[in-house]
Amino acid sequence: MNVDPVHVRAFGPTALLAEVDDAAAALALATWLREHRVAATEVVPAARTVLLDGLDPADLGGARALLAGWRDEPAAGDDAGQGRGPVGPVVELPVVYDGPDLDDVADLWGVSREEVVARHTGLELLSVFCGFAPGFAYLSGLPQEWAVPRLDSPRTRVPAGSVAVADTWCGVYPTVSPGGWRLLGRTRTPLWDVDRDPPALLAPGTRVRFVVEDPS
Repeated sequence: MNVDPVHVRAFGPTALLAEVDDAAAALALATWLREHRVAATEVVPAARTVLLDGLDPADLGGARALLAGWRDEPAAGDDAGQGRGPVGPVVELPVVYDGPDLDDVADLWGVSREEVVARHTGLELLSVFCGFAPGFAYLSGLPQEWAVPRLDSPRTRVPAGSVAVADTWCGVYPTVSPGGWRLLGRTRTPLWDVDRDPPALLAPGTRVRFVVEDPS
């Protein structure tokens, strides 16, 4: 399987920014670059970009040549060539589905609360990149027809462990923070632990399934 060419631009004297079509392609490219040992101190995937930072200014051309070669090879670990990115370990997160926005999501989807839970727990999601806060993983896999808008007014305080959706993303707040995503429930599983390797439980490439936990 060939992939689309990468648009690359300089991002300061020691970095390049590679622009791709979507988050799955960004994760696949970042994984491929690491496997090909690109000479960068950091390779950071995002929603539609991959940042290569800490490059030798004298070897930017070599990094550009490596990026150009991605179009001729499949991304390693690609899920049967379907463009989901590398297939990593599966993490199951127990969730108590009692979030304050559960009814709103049910209304937006035109289903019952129980069906929202059934849909959410029936998905296998993929962590494609981390951002916003340490340990906050952007989980892809929510169908476009289930996309939901963010809150008009973000909350000033979202409890740690809150399981949320926004647009076609799912996420779990690792710590107390402001946030505008719609809250479906909560998990007691720690998402960020500096004594763990890696500290982020849902590092990019991790597959995620949510399971119902009894609130008692």
